[in-house]
Amino acid sequence: MSALDESVASLADAVAHAFSGGGALAQAEPGYTEREVQQRFALAVAEAIESRQALVAEAGTGVGKTYAYLVPLLLSGRRALVSTATKSLQDQLFLRDLPRLVRSLDVPARVALLKGRASYLCLHRLAQARQGGAPGQPVLLPDRFAVRALARIEAWAPSTRSGDLAEIEGLDEHSPVIPLVTSTRDNCLGSDCPQFAACHVVKARREAMAADLVVINHHLFFADLALRDSGVAELLPSVDAAVFDEAHQLVDTGVQFLGLTLGSAQALDLARDLVAVGLAQARGLADWPALAGAIERGARDLRLAAAGPLREVRAMLKLRWSERAGQPAFLQAIEALAAAAGAAATALQGVIDVGPDMNRLRERALGLAEAARTFEADAVAGTVRWIDVSTHAVRLVESPLDIRDMLTEQRRRAPKAWVFTSATLGDDEALSWFTRATGLETDARTLRLGSPFDYAAHARLYVPARFPKPNEAGHAVAVAQLAARCAAALGGRTFVLTTTLRALPVVAETLRSGLDEAGAQEVEVLMQGSGPKRALLQRFLAARAAVLVGSQTFWEGIDVPGDALQCVLIDKLPFPPPNDPLVEARVKRIEVEGGNAFEQCFVADAAVSLKQGAGRLVRSETDRGLLVVCDPRMVRMPYGRRLIAALPPMQRVEDESEALAWLTELALDH
Repeated sequence: MSALDESVASLADAVAHAFSGGGALAQAEPGYTEREVQQRFALAVAEAIESRQALVAEAGTGVGKTYAYLVPLLLSGRRALVSTATKSLQDQLFLRDLPRLVRSLDVPARVALLKGRASYLCLHRLAQARQGGAPGQPVLLPDRFAVRALARIEAWAPSTRSGDLAEIEGLDEHSPVIPLVTSTRDNCLGSDCPQFAACHVVKARREAMAADLVVINHHLFFADLALRDSGVAELLPSVDAAVFDEAHQLVDTGVQFLGLTLGSAQALDLARDLVAVGLAQARGLADWPALAGAIERGARDLRLAAAGPLREVRAMLKLRWSERAGQPAFLQAIEALAAAAGAAATALQGVIDVGPDMNRLRERALGLAEAARTFEADAVAGTVRWIDVSTHAVRLVESPLDIRDMLTEQRRRAPKAWVFTSATLGDDEALSWFTRATGLETDARTLRLGSPFDYAAHARLYVPARFPKPNEAGHAVAVAQLAARCAAALGGRTFVLTTTLRALPVVAETLRSGLDEAGAQEVEVLMQGSGPKRALLQRFLAARAAVLVGSQTFWEGIDVPGDALQCVLIDKLPFPPPNDPLVEARVKRIEVEGGNAFEQCFVADAAVSLKQGAGRLVRSETDRGLLVVCDPRMVRMPYGRRLIAALPPMQRVEDESEALAWLTELALDH
């Protein structure tokens, strides 16, 4: 037996023992249950670590994938990087799962948490926020809530060790104060900062470099590879294993960061800092308000030109580049913004000796001007351009179609174990939906592990065959009416998931009327957008009877175990929008390569999204519930069989009376 074979066997034995009935986990955790699928996953991770292989593993709800990759990482004694989809999942791993496992396994592992700059208090920016736009003037904040938030941050700042703003209970992550007290790559002064020795970002990176296992998130991973700003690019070559949890979000996250972006928010931030720092440190040496005003006008005009005839934009719209690129007003707005940023850079060059803030502002102005000029020219081959327009902002984006070139290059540079896992990575054994987009289709091991839950006994699937088609005017109303009948039978405890934001108000309003008509006035209807996501979920859980109507933000990352949620309705099959510029470009490439775009793109995407939405229903071994897909195409069209097969093996019910009878049974048991 070779040394490698002995090493693999040794780690495999240790992992198998840890998960056994008499192992460390069983001894440390009351109620621990051996799960064969969890052990298979953990042993595959152990083999990948020792053999420096790539592993793509789909693990259904209940497999216990978090422990399945953390236990081999900790027992191997190797340095590792774990990336998750969100900062909240990062905190869960770092604050709950890892401390528990380190104690249970009794391993001397040093663990660190690393987030992006926007998560950490910047002491220099806090001091500037206190001073405002000029010496002795308080910072101008939009409302009393922002004033209170700044006061809370100031009171907390002297006592925090990490500087992580997540420590402040109840601080709104979208507060306008946060950009004022955190740094960006653009405005960070680096070693020239007067607070550099006490910098929380620097401390976090130092601790990450010294740790055995570092927890990051996907946004940070890609932002750093694109900008080399967070320390991940330095950390990645030094680890022996990199694990990406919730990997189904990896491609979409990657394309956001690996391209080029020119945004009005970026320009307005520069204008705000230009006038504030200019008046505070170089008053009278240039007309800072005029220079900032020109940038602000450029940003505003760019947003107006991008919106064009769309006078009221209530949600984010994604426009094809071709829809605006040939219009004189659009080109003139880009050119004006480039000129305004260039003028600011010239003025800042003249006062560069005043202090490091001036040089950093100059670099930002030059970067903004360069980005604008790039969008005046043609797109780079192999990329796609589009325009994101919202109520108050615009972003011009040039992006790669996927992350396979980047990931292939990273794997070539840094040979190690690469593990990618999620509950949804495809609907075939090769997990092609994920492996094609990441360049892993030829040399990665794939593993599909179904959920250990008894779906056949505990869950039902209802697809109404006689139902308005999704493109018919009455579809949203019919969805709401069916949801009202289901929620009335169950006594609330229902999610209605829509594929678009546009459907939300129609469904919610009709649902309220339908519940009243059914005599179920006690059932409260909660709609996404009427409050923060966390607050809405807490209200849903606290209510005696409630229905939550939500769009994409509630399709995944929501965990409601037990009988608090026993019915999930999905309004229609979640096909990607065919007019989305990124989707169009991917379809064109598939067709050029001789593939079937409908099967490889549209049906494959829908299968993954459908599995995510359905995954909200059964979250534990004893959960029971009903999944309703209000789209007759699922039973009428040939591809419907593929989508049904992608779901967990739920028992089908054929008509509404049978579905309502199941809900009534659940209500009686509740």
